[in-house]
Amino acid sequence: MALAAPAAIAEPLRADHPLVGSWKITASSGCTEIYVVRPDGTATVTSAEEVAESEVAISDQPSEKGFYKWVEKTVKDNGKKDCTGETTAVGHVATNYVLLHPSKNMFAMCEREDMSTCVGPFRRLQ
Repeated sequence: MALAAPAAIAEPLRADHPLVGSWKITASSGCTEIYVVRPDGTATVTSAEEVAESEVAISDQPSEKGFYKWVEKTVKDNGKKDCTGETTAVGHVATNYVLLHPSKNMFAMCEREDMSTCVGPFRRLQ
């Protein structure tokens, strides 16, 4: 019996969605991650030597608490280590919450809709 392919989660984003674009975070170790979020609901994440392709579903509007829900599923990975020294398994799904700065040029990524669980800032690349 063949296994069913994991369901796709990519959801197109409106072209003017505030999280579409390229974002960079530099860890205290000096390691850099770059997220490129495209309007078709796909993203490329580069972290240290790792390059991963993901499908993303990001809420169109923030919640009452001001956070966008960001669900990301890894669909391709080069198998190299990221900034944490880990590799990401294909099929891995992560749910995070993004708090966008009023300038729309920075955001924090959080485990929950709670600022105590956040990393950042991610800064928009021009």
